[in-house]
Amino acid sequence: MIGVGKMKQYTNVLDKPLSRGRQEVSLSAFAFLFSELVQYNQTQVDNIAELERRLEDAGYAVGARVLELLCHREKGNRRETRLLGILSFVHSTVWKVLFGKVADSLEKGTEHEDEYMISEKELLVNRFISVPKDMGAFNCGAFVAGIVKGVLDGAGFPAVVTAHFVPVDGQQRPRTTILIKFAEEVLRRESRLG
Repeated sequence: MIGVGKMKQYTNVLDKPLSRGRQEVSLSAFAFLFSELVQYNQTQVDNIAELERRLEDAGYAVGARVLELLCHREKGNRRETRLLGILSFVHSTVWKVLFGKVADSLEKGTEHEDEYMISEKELLVNRFISVPKDMGAFNCGAFVAGIVKGVLDGAGFPAVVTAHFVPVDGQQRPRTTILIKFAEEVLRRESRLG
């Protein structure tokens, strides 16, 4: 029989279907590329705050693209319209696609109504980076904060997103917390929606 077992040949990459395919990247390849990204940006800046801002900008571009891809694949081109829905989407779906597991925790801030925190015991981008003593509290989690900001901004939930180290008793390495502080307009819209 002619054609049995043959794969359809595509002449253009845009004609290929957006199938799930293999979604894994070698951990060593990712670690190498991310290390190069950090080292390159380190040579372009004068201080740690600027380095973290550049990593956040790089992550922002990734986050915007991840949102588009996941909305197309997972949600049939629909986007979240509620605050808890988008937070759950970031905490579970986005995290699982990027890091292979759901984030360790999602918590609402106790002091401020507009703050939420995503915590990770050992964030992948901090796992293979050794920070020199002269760089102090440099946190590569700024890249992930940028990804989260890109997803939230693209979905219509503007926020200030930052990465922080939080010491944990009995552990050598601190956990990373992604702090999300939503804009006032998001809270007004959420209260209006009920």
